[in-house]
Amino acid sequence: MKKNKQKYYHIITYGCQMNEHDSEKISWLLEDLGYVWTDTKENSDFIVYNTCLVRENAELKVYGQLGALKGLKRQNPDLIIALCGCMMQREEIREIILSKYKHVDIIFGTNNIHKLPQLIHRYEQTGDTIVDIIEDSREIVEDINANRMYSYKAFVNIMYGCNNFCTYCIVPYTRGREKSREPKNIINEIKELTSKGYKEITLLGQNVNSYGKTLNYNYSFAKLLREINKIEGLERIRFMTSHPKDLSDELIEAMASLDKVCEHLHLPVQSGSNKILKAMNRKYTREEYLLLIDKIRKAIPEIAISTDIIVGFPGEREEDFEETLDLVKEVRYDSAFTFLYSIREGTIAANMENQVPDEIKHNRFQKLLDTLYPIFYEKNLNYENKIVEVLVEEVSKNDPNMLTGRTRTGKLIHFKGNRELIGQLVDVRIDKIKTFTLEGCLV
Repeated sequence: MKKNKQKYYHIITYGCQMNEHDSEKISWLLEDLGYVWTDTKENSDFIVYNTCLVRENAELKVYGQLGALKGLKRQNPDLIIALCGCMMQREEIREIILSKYKHVDIIFGTNNIHKLPQLIHRYEQTGDTIVDIIEDSREIVEDINANRMYSYKAFVNIMYGCNNFCTYCIVPYTRGREKSREPKNIINEIKELTSKGYKEITLLGQNVNSYGKTLNYNYSFAKLLREINKIEGLERIRFMTSHPKDLSDELIEAMASLDKVCEHLHLPVQSGSNKILKAMNRKYTREEYLLLIDKIRKAIPEIAISTDIIVGFPGEREEDFEETLDLVKEVRYDSAFTFLYSIREGTIAANMENQVPDEIKHNRFQKLLDTLYPIFYEKNLNYENKIVEVLVEEVSKNDPNMLTGRTRTGKLIHFKGNRELIGQLVDVRIDKIKTFTLEGCLV
């Protein structure tokens, strides 16, 4: 790399909030080395793709983007191209990268982000392709800062990895087994953030409900919430994701009693069929899930509930899919992430018989959306003419005269206002209802 030249970096992130927060850490590490962020690949001296393996589309996009970078590397031989994230944890994918995309310089994984400065130094010294992967690690590195995307809300990891091994999911193989951070480290991180003006914290874990199980003493997620709720200056606490099998009565009581915990719960159901839930290794039944929903709504009547649903899991019959539609009608979700099942090599489901044909999957997917969307709209009608508290997040991407933000229940609100309100909590009266958003005016 040329000396005495300002170096620029560019990060492209695919996947979940975990990946987004990992990219914030990568950004801090790069800037600590003297790099400056740029929004274009063409101006970059360092390009990193933080990859996702959960959905096939994200994987295919990475391959497409890498092919396009070959010409950029030819124009700028000093450019360093790096790959990290969940895709890189799979040996067969690394082999594809090394054989077909020889212009990639550094490959690292989900468990050794903290080593990136060393990897860059090694590459600059040798010019050799660097591959550094830790398959699994019980170590939690606590001294990595992050360049937060926002100045008023932040992600905070409370745990890493997953022990559930749902048969469709690659996460336990790419992020390793479950491990919890020490409560004092989490609380200190949040205290530091609130001292800088952060108002909302989202606690992250593949299954936050099992937080504390790997600690050497008795400590639950509900207890962690109670401690975080005491932090002065903090206004809102969110968390994701919750697994139904581990959502305890203690946690429901904590959610109901703690004033800073938002009235929103993301509770993935995946399917309404007991047969499919068993095949997915979800470890709960339809009946247990519905009982849980009933408990939650009795304790927190105003709560908004969102979910994940997979359509076309291997062996899903029409009657199984109809059970999912019936569950959707009974629960009446506020929002949902819906997915067509796609084969993920390395998972148990990839080798299951009775894979559902694409045409049937797509037809069922459309039926699911046709069922969900009217429910979303009807749920939003409950907000008409109500005054709600909104954390102002940004200027609307579609209208520079409008601001957007979210209620405590996670509803996306559009309203007219001055951009100086970004990061503030304001009251908005809702006067227009849509399926996915609400509109209103400042009170």
